Order: sequence, then structure tokens, then C-alpha cells
Amino acid sequence: MQAELEKIFNIKINDEKLYIRALTHPSYSQENNLGIHENYERLEFFGDSVLKLSVSEKLIKKYPNMDEGELTKIRAILVSDAELAKITEAVNLTPLIILGKNAEKSGERNRESIKACVFEALLGAFYLDGRKEEIINYLDNIFEPIIDEVKNNLAQYHAKELLQEYTQAHTKELPVYKLIEKTGPEHSPTFKTEVLYQNRILACAIGKSKKDAEQKCAYEACKKLGVINE
Repeated sequence: MQAELEKIFNIKINDEKLYIRALTHPSYSQENNLGIHENYERLEFFGDSVLKLSVSEKLIKKYPNMDEGELTKIRAILVSDAELAKITEAVNLTPLIILGKNAEKSGERNRESIKACVFEALLGAFYLDGRKEEIINYLDNIFEPIIDEVKNNLAQYHAKELLQEYTQAHTKELPVYKLIEKTGPEHSPTFKTEVLYQNRILACAIGKSKKDAEQKCAYEACKKLGVINE
């Protein structure tokens, strides 16, 4: 495990036990009667702060003229479970997560929230292991292309918000999202959703989660209504 983490992050590890804890889901510690803190929860709490501080500093430096409202929107996307889960997958951390038997069987390894928690917990572990500068540099490098992608496509990430503002401004009605179909295995389902406005279907989309499908629906609806121009 130590060698794999050192390869992924390119950072030397001192206290291996710290990282084992960062990779351990509460289901494993409960099933094996470990101490209540022998899982990632406390490290995730700390790592969340490390992440937000690092991303905030990078955004402030990268966009010196951007107001705090736009900075907040970009940061919220960058530190979301969805984005952190993508990073966890991309760097091949997911197979290292230590789960209880029942959690493994139910497909918990594929949950975005668990992948995000493990990633944040590992950030906390590196920080506490005396690798503050190294982990901050790692985050700077890994988020550089993601920040550019988010900034250039901010409307797409906030499509639901934009669609709601449009409908309320015109008729004070809210768009309605409806789940049409859920397919695929339980551990990796696909959701098909449509969005309606004034009893008219504006768009239909497919996503890996209900939230993802709804966001895609809203984006297509915004394009159709001229709220977003491409």
C-alpha cells in the first residue's frame, strides 16, 4: 500500500498507519471491532480544510480580478464529491479503499461520496505526516487543468440555477425534474431524467446519478430557451 501511494502522489510516506486509516471506510472498522477513530472520518474532516485552503489560494492567485461570488462558484465545483471522485478514479486510488464485506458487496466502492472522503482523508494524512508543502504542490498541479475546464464551462455546471432563474423571472414557476428510468447494476446505475416547464418537456438526459442527469437536462433546456448560448 505504501509503495502504491508513494507512486500515485510522488511523495514519501513516514507513518504508514496514518494512511491505512485514511483509506479505511467506517464499515471495515465496525466489522472488525477496531477503535472508533480507526477509519477515515477524522482525517477527512481535516483534509477537507486542507483542500479548501489550497484551492482558495490557487484561485485567488490565478484570478486576481475575479470577485468572491465567482470564486466561490468555481471552488464549490472543484471541491464537490463529483470532481474529487473523478480525481480518485483518474489516479487509481479507488482499488485501495478498505471496505467492510457488506459494504463491498453492496457496491459502496463506486459511491462518489466515499471516493471523495478517501481523497480528502489522504490529504489530511500527508499534511499531518509532515508533507505539507509536497501535498499543496500536488494539489496545485492536479487542479490546474480542472480549474481552467470549470471556468470555461461554468454555465454548464450551474445550469439548474440558471434555468430556475429564467423560469421564475418569466412566470414564477419552477422547472420540474422527473426520473424516467433507472437501469444498470445497483452498484453502477444509469439515470434517465426529463425536465418540464409549464407541463412541457424541455429536455431529456442520461447521467451516472440523478443529480448528474438533472444537471445535463437543465443544460440542454437552457440552450433550447436561449439562456445559454454556445
